[in-house]
Amino acid sequence: MSGEKIYEGVFAVHKPQGVTSADVIRKLQHHFNPSDLFKPWLETERARRKRESNFQRKRRRSQRLDVKIGHGGTLDPLATGVLVTGVGKGTKHLSDFLACTKTYEAVVLFGAETDSYDVLGKVVRHAPYEHINRDTVEKALEQFRGKIMQRPPIFSALKVQGKKLYEYAREGKVPPIEIQERPVEVTDLRILEWYEPGTHEFKWPEEAPAEEKAVAEKLLEKEDSLPVAPAAGEGDASASKRRHSPAAADQSQAEGTSSETSPAVKKQKVTAEGDVAPAPSGQMGTTEVAETFTTEAQPGASEPSQSQPQPQPPAVKITMTVTSGFYVRSLAHDLGKAVGSCGLMSSLIRSRQADFNLDPNRILEYKDLDAGEGVWGPKVKRFLDEWEAKRAAEQVSD
Repeated sequence: MSGEKIYEGVFAVHKPQGVTSADVIRKLQHHFNPSDLFKPWLETERARRKRESNFQRKRRRSQRLDVKIGHGGTLDPLATGVLVTGVGKGTKHLSDFLACTKTYEAVVLFGAETDSYDVLGKVVRHAPYEHINRDTVEKALEQFRGKIMQRPPIFSALKVQGKKLYEYAREGKVPPIEIQERPVEVTDLRILEWYEPGTHEFKWPEEAPAEEKAVAEKLLEKEDSLPVAPAAGEGDASASKRRHSPAAADQSQAEGTSSETSPAVKKQKVTAEGDVAPAPSGQMGTTEVAETFTTEAQPGASEPSQSQPQPQPPAVKITMTVTSGFYVRSLAHDLGKAVGSCGLMSSLIRSRQADFNLDPNRILEYKDLDAGEGVWGPKVKRFLDEWEAKRAAEQVSD
């Protein structure tokens, strides 16, 4: 072996839109495997494998030797922003980034819902939106701050009896057991920008076929009838107010109807927001999930008129700091419901995860990888040196 320093640790990549988290891991390995920076790591790992028992060596015969890389919380293809990655022994620390707080910026477009709760899906439902203004949204956001309960979406990577929820959904089946709500906390939730109709370029995606809408209603029929659990530390009435009460237009139709019987709309995909487990000490990243949800018509819901074109719907950009397990798509969906309409997520940026953020000096740009090791090498080296120094300082303080 060369005796050169072995670089391991954790750093962040700025993931672009249209790229999966698993794609990022594969891209990193593609550039790291033949690099000078990680040659000592590969040499050390190769020597370690030679020292293994015959049984272990036989088990690894079909395994290609790659730089070990994983990530600490998936970002779905629509999202951009901070993707925490670990190299070598750094992968052992990735689970720490599931429990940390994260900050997101999202654009919510009103008036329609999709089967994925975001713009990548197909529209399964419409609702009036002419009554929505900034004040309406500001008031509705109050019920989503603090400690609330949130039910994981039907299209998620959570397992029920050994099977992922999104697998049930894709088969048009209702999960065999009730999906329980989970406590999450929103420590910051603010409007960054309000978009009046006609002042933005956010659009609804295409309509879902009739048969897909029918499947969506079937999947949500059972979940929508479930009672709403109270927010952590609160009573039932408070919980209903914080998460599920319709607002603004159509509220008169909803008054006197309990959350147990009110028609509802349920969740979406999972990735960025749902904290799919990171790739452990294995070679690749976490399982990539295609999340999606579906809906049943609420009071006031309507199909768009074919003869009278509707005005463009309003939209809002919001920022939020949330705990582990929070679904941003669910917030977009629930916010649309809270203002007496529908909502879908048009864009998503993870601007911070733990101590990592989008500061150009603290994150590796995805495009730097194609620029060659002469560009990305010094940056990754510095990031891993900084991680090592930080870990050493923490050990001393402990």
